[in-house]
Amino acid sequence: MCEYCGCQAVTAIGMLTREHDLVVDLIGDARTAHAAGDVDTMAAIAGRIAAVLVPHTEVEEHGLFPALAGEFPEQVAGLEGEHRRIEAVLGEAADGTPADPGWPLRLLDILNLLRAHILKEQDGVFPAALAGLSTDEWEAIDRVRARVGTLLPASAPVPEPVDHSGT
Repeated sequence: MCEYCGCQAVTAIGMLTREHDLVVDLIGDARTAHAAGDVDTMAAIAGRIAAVLVPHTEVEEHGLFPALAGEFPEQVAGLEGEHRRIEAVLGEAADGTPADPGWPLRLLDILNLLRAHILKEQDGVFPAALAGLSTDEWEAIDRVRARVGTLLPASAPVPEPVDHSGT
């Protein structure tokens, strides 16, 4: 993942990035389960990914994206549309293993989209936010995170808060 611009030093972006890292690991697990023909495990992993993405998406859509939408409306709308597509396929496993024999391939397709989506955020959205957001916008993002929390393991390091007053 991106480490060249320093945006991960910002607490909000650091947490979003660690959630991305967790999701990428789970995507790998889902692919392994698919290769083994284990659709039940794929469904369980889809549920874990969905659970991580609930607060993650909330922070993006109610904190980060509104701050960027004025300058990048088409990109933000596209990312939000991808969120809905991803949620729909992951949601098919909300009550257990889907009976539809086409679901495992739909899941793999949507996980490919999710992986590409993560790269767009890390290589485009996060650096743009670092360069352009005001102190008030960062504080709004932090308020959303405080409200929704995270499913990151408690042992995951949280970076020290960064003074945004220079932005």
